[in-house]
Amino acid sequence: MWYKVTNENELDSPSLLIYKERVQLNIEKMISIAGSAERLFTHVKTNKMPEIVKMMLNAGITKFKCATIAEAEMTAIAGAKYILISHQLVGPKIDRLVQLRQKYPDVFIASLIDCSENADAHQAIFAENSLVSDVFLDINNGMDRSGHLLDEHVLDLYKKLNNLPNLKLHGLHVYDGHLRATNFEERKHNIDAGFVDVKHFLEIIESEGLPKPMVIAGGTPTFTSHALRNETFCSPGTCVLWDWGYGDKLPEQPFQYAALVLTRVISKPKKGLITIDMGHKAVAAENPIDKRTRFLNLENYEFLSQSEEHGVLAVEDWDSIKVGDVLYGVPYHVCPTVNLYDEAYIVENKYVTEAWQVLGRKRKISV
Repeated sequence: MWYKVTNENELDSPSLLIYKERVQLNIEKMISIAGSAERLFTHVKTNKMPEIVKMMLNAGITKFKCATIAEAEMTAIAGAKYILISHQLVGPKIDRLVQLRQKYPDVFIASLIDCSENADAHQAIFAENSLVSDVFLDINNGMDRSGHLLDEHVLDLYKKLNNLPNLKLHGLHVYDGHLRATNFEERKHNIDAGFVDVKHFLEIIESEGLPKPMVIAGGTPTFTSHALRNETFCSPGTCVLWDWGYGDKLPEQPFQYAALVLTRVISKPKKGLITIDMGHKAVAAENPIDKRTRFLNLENYEFLSQSEEHGVLAVEDWDSIKVGDVLYGVPYHVCPTVNLYDEAYIVENKYVTEAWQVLGRKRKISV
C-alpha cells in the first residue's frame, strides 16, 4: 500500500497528505507531455505551496499562472520570476497589483483584461504610479465564464491594449476548461474546433502588422491536446497533485495521486453505519455526495451524508471496522480541498517528517 504512512498515529485528522516523490514524478511527466519545461505556465491554484513551486523551478519550469494576488505573492516568495494572474482584477485589486509590483520589482507579474472599461481603469491607476501594467487579452472561445468574444470588436480591444501608454500587451489567454469529454479523440476534436477562430484571429493580428502575441491555452483537461500545438503555451495545474475526478475523466493523462486526505472513524452510531471526521471542512463539497472522496483502504461503502465536521458512511463490513481506524481518501476535486488546510503533512518514503504551509490559501499575504 503506497499510501500508508508509517507514523500515521502521530498525525491529527482530518489532515492533508502530500506524497513528495509522486509530486516530483508528476512534474516530470507534465514536462514530458509539454515537450519542454519552457512551454509550461503551471497553475499554482492546485497546490498553493512555496515548496512545490520550488520543486517546479528546480525542474526547469519558469512561468506560472495563479488565480489570486495572494497566490501570485506566494509564487514570488518561492522564487518565480514570471507570473500571470489569470483573473480580471477590478476595484481595489488593481491597487493591490500595483503594490505587489512595487514589492517585487524584479518579477514579471501580469493580469488579464477582457474589456475596454477595465483597460482604462488599469491605465489610470498604473499611470498614477508611473508603472506599466503587463496584460494578456482574455479570450472567450466557448466557456462563457470570462473573456472577450472573438467578434467584430475584439481587434479594436487588441489595438487599444497595444496603444495605451501604461499597458503592455503580451499575448492571448484562451481557457477552454468546459471541454472535458472522457474520450481523448472526441475531446481533441472539440478543442480543435474551438480553436479555429483563435487561429483566424492570430492571422488577422499578423495581417494588421501588430506584434505576434504569446498564446496561453487550456488547463488540465485540454493539456494533452494543446501540447500538440508547437507555438502554444500550456497551463495545467491539477496534474501536479492529481485527483479522482480528472483521473477518471482523462484516462490518457498518466499522472499519479499525490495528495490524500487522512481521516479517522470516530463513531459507529448503529449497525452498518460509521462516522468519520471528514466533513465539509475537510474535503471539497461542491459536488454531489458521491463525488467527494474515494477511499483507498475501504471497500463496499456508500457516502450517505456530510456536515461541517462529520461524514456518515454505510459499510458492509461493519464488524471489522474499529473506532480510531485510519482511512485514506482521494479527493474528487483536489484544488479546493487543498484550500481548506493551513498546512499539509509531507510524506517521503512512507513517513511524515515535516509540514508545509499552504500559504497561497490566504486572501492576503502582505499586500
